[in-house]
Amino acid sequence: MEQVPTTILCAERCHLGEGPTYDPQTDSAWWFDIREGLLFEATIASGEVRRHALGRMASALGRIDANRQLIVAEDGLYIRTIADGALSLYLPLEADNPATRSNDSRVHPSGTFWIGTMGRKAECGLGAIYALHRGEIIRLFPNVTIPNAICFSPDGSIGYFADTDENVLYRVALDPETGLPRGEPEVLLRHAGVGGLDGAVVDAEGRIWNARWGGGCVDVYSPQGEHLRCIAVPASQASCPAFVGSDLSRLLVTSAWQDMDEAAKAADPGHGQTFLLDVGSRGRAEPDVKLST
Repeated sequence: MEQVPTTILCAERCHLGEGPTYDPQTDSAWWFDIREGLLFEATIASGEVRRHALGRMASALGRIDANRQLIVAEDGLYIRTIADGALSLYLPLEADNPATRSNDSRVHPSGTFWIGTMGRKAECGLGAIYALHRGEIIRLFPNVTIPNAICFSPDGSIGYFADTDENVLYRVALDPETGLPRGEPEVLLRHAGVGGLDGAVVDAEGRIWNARWGGGCVDVYSPQGEHLRCIAVPASQASCPAFVGSDLSRLLVTSAWQDMDEAAKAADPGHGQTFLLDVGSRGRAEPDVKLST
């Protein structure tokens, strides 16, 4: 396992850290503690971290514009005003099903937002992957247990996603103009080692960076599924990466202490913390969400 220069961005221990993203216009990274209903905000250059209580479980966000974000929450999509943190419901999503919540999500280069849902107790096949496309929610893939690793090739022609319960990473051809599928998903790789496929991001060269839950690392794969690197993370339950910083050359990785007893926590000193890794590669700026045509 490869060791790279690593620092703690936020020492607060997330119950279930997830959903990091980065706004280069403000040098701000954002991530969630899903279980505790918290949104974290960090200025990368200074290391200053702020926390915002959301009053509900939420798992991901996309930037709408300089003043607004779209928050993916347990019962729907909310527009958040950055200046005051005010939330207003944009669209409900599985709000009539109290057994599910949101999970992994990411914005396609076209501005379409892919959103995953799952059972609150990871019930088999209870989740799905949706696309918010120009103000309409479209169900893409039903019967997913734990949707993760949603990310896209730089040109938007390929989408990736995993079902952590299966430990399979899928790829699917997309219309680059809409971010919607052109065919059926196919298996890109099956992970058979320690841990499970969790959140992922694609770098500027098209490589897939996947956090390995239970493996304490980030794995890097080629677009063909070849395993290229395994980079250590100082927390066993690494959950999701995002490229951050002025040149998008640092990797923010969230983690979690979910389902860990006191002995497991003691054996895993970094549990739930949020890290910055100097990985020697560069990412891409996240696109804004488009709410309409």
